[in-house]
Amino acid sequence: MILLQSPSRYLLQILYNRVQSLEKGVELDSQWVEFDDIRYHIQGSVKNPNVLLLSVSLPIPPPETVLFGGLPLGALEAIKAAYGAVAQILDPPRDGFNLTLKLNLSKLPPDEEQKHALLTKIASVREVVMGAPLRAVLKQLVTRTVPSDLGKPVALVHRPNESFFLVPQADKVTVIFPMRFNDSIDTVLATSFLQEFVEARRTAGLNNAPPCLWSPSPPQELTEAFTEALSANAGFVSFVIFSRHVEGRKLDRTVWNLSTFHAYVNYHVKCSECFMHTRMRRQVESLIQALDRAKPDPEKAKKNSPNRSFKRMSLKDGNNSLGSRSWK
Repeated sequence: MILLQSPSRYLLQILYNRVQSLEKGVELDSQWVEFDDIRYHIQGSVKNPNVLLLSVSLPIPPPETVLFGGLPLGALEAIKAAYGAVAQILDPPRDGFNLTLKLNLSKLPPDEEQKHALLTKIASVREVVMGAPLRAVLKQLVTRTVPSDLGKPVALVHRPNESFFLVPQADKVTVIFPMRFNDSIDTVLATSFLQEFVEARRTAGLNNAPPCLWSPSPPQELTEAFTEALSANAGFVSFVIFSRHVEGRKLDRTVWNLSTFHAYVNYHVKCSECFMHTRMRRQVESLIQALDRAKPDPEKAKKNSPNRSFKRMSLKDGNNSLGSRSWK
């Protein structure tokens, strides 16, 4: 199975090209959309090639989520901690976007490895912003801090008009995903995939992975959640995160994998669908070839048939033939 990468590859390539061609001062204006409806817009001028304006638009939040200034809780603090003096938050952001950063490339570290790491972090702005509240809750497991909202579900947006839930406990955090799909075939495949996903967790090689559960109905932890948020045609998936899953560098990987879990499932559902379509096309092609081999070849049939001809007899010829036979 394939895990999605945190940095935006297109944004990372733009940043690399800009750093390598600062002396040329090329005009830059590019927009694109990535999965889960994350929109980017980056601009750069010829007059000041060291400055870039990066704008990011997040998915439309559902009613049960709470945003602060159009951003998730703790996003501003996470941006300042991740980028330092390289990025400045512009208030207000550009129209149609939730966040606009003014990037000063002249303040990048001179060391190549550190520069590469910081550019990669800038390209991972989606993870920094949308994963900020999830990161804050999971950090409490490491610091052994008892959360103030103990046992209460916290809704976090991850797709347009869709959210997943965190249920903080003293020694664990339960992450619950209502799985929704628009296509009926995708729903059937996703349900089967998630059930197998839970079964795979029970193998011996995955003992250290977070416990995973699937149920067709909402778990008990979501009794206080909005009714509209509990409509899921592919069931509910729950992960139980302990402190061992977020220690050290594991925290970044856990935050990203949880934030993009629905996209991960959707990706593999589409791959399964494509694989089955390919197999069906190959099977149809083999059946067509078998039918073509069963068709008789007209040229070959003509060569194998004996050369016979028939002459139509008249009534007189018939009588003469009968008369000649009677005299014999």
